[in-house]
Amino acid sequence: MTAIEVDGLVKRYGGFTAVDGLSLAIEPGETYALLGPNGAGKTTTIEILEGLRDRTDGSVRVLGLDPGTQKAKLHTRVGVMLQEGGMYPGARVRELMDLFAALYPDPRNVDELLALVGLTDHQRSIERKLSGGQKQRLSLAIALVGRPELVFLDEPTAGMDPVARRTTWEVIEALQEEGVTMVLTTHYMEEAERLADRVGIVNRGRLLAEGTPDELTAGGGEIRLRSSDPIDPAALGQAIGRPVRDLGQGSVLIEARATPALVAEVSAWCAGQGILVSELRVGAAGLEQVFLEIAAEDGP
Repeated sequence: MTAIEVDGLVKRYGGFTAVDGLSLAIEPGETYALLGPNGAGKTTTIEILEGLRDRTDGSVRVLGLDPGTQKAKLHTRVGVMLQEGGMYPGARVRELMDLFAALYPDPRNVDELLALVGLTDHQRSIERKLSGGQKQRLSLAIALVGRPELVFLDEPTAGMDPVARRTTWEVIEALQEEGVTMVLTTHYMEEAERLADRVGIVNRGRLLAEGTPDELTAGGGEIRLRSSDPIDPAALGQAIGRPVRDLGQGSVLIEARATPALVAEVSAWCAGQGILVSELRVGAAGLEQVFLEIAAEDGP
């Protein structure tokens, strides 16, 4: 049984379509990152999967249950880390942890969870006085207190400093080793590349691309050339059949994955033009580059 199965999901608000026929499947134990620009439909999709928002059309199964009609059964098996809100701002950290732990028959040890997310020294602090990053870490601890089979992480490291962000990544990686299924939304491409088994890129409520980070970045990349001699980007691009951009100051960028054959072809063209290359650098495409290209192709 798949952990999550979505088929033709649609969510409309009046004449506006937030999710437009989205379909995906997530396997048990998988970490799936849903990426997209603001307003792409990520949070709406996640909230429908969590049972927090009703869908307009389509089929959704989460752990074999319909989140629209079987919320009570589903909520005992999932953990939800909201992007913001969901807390009692006047309560202390320890009080909140104890409250949520009391809702489950076999909760995780509260002291261990506070230590795990680095909030042991802040357990008597009032929630509204926590920093943004501390609030995120508290939300993560509460999402995990019920030993969930599936965890939804909506922007889990937003507002965190680099140290806290990496600590949170380590917590997520520990959950992966336990076989916990996770659905992640994030604007940090490094986060998705490090944590996700698979990535789905959405825009305007539609799934545009899906695959492992390596699959999505395969075939992309760049070659940068620098020379004291002038390089005609149009002529070079026509010769090698690849887009070439002038970066100024004697540098050009070839937007293509570097292969031995292509590097040799570029070098031969430069030699034929009497151009002495002082620097040649190759780089693989990152997930951010792929994301921006796919989003740009789909339009605003």
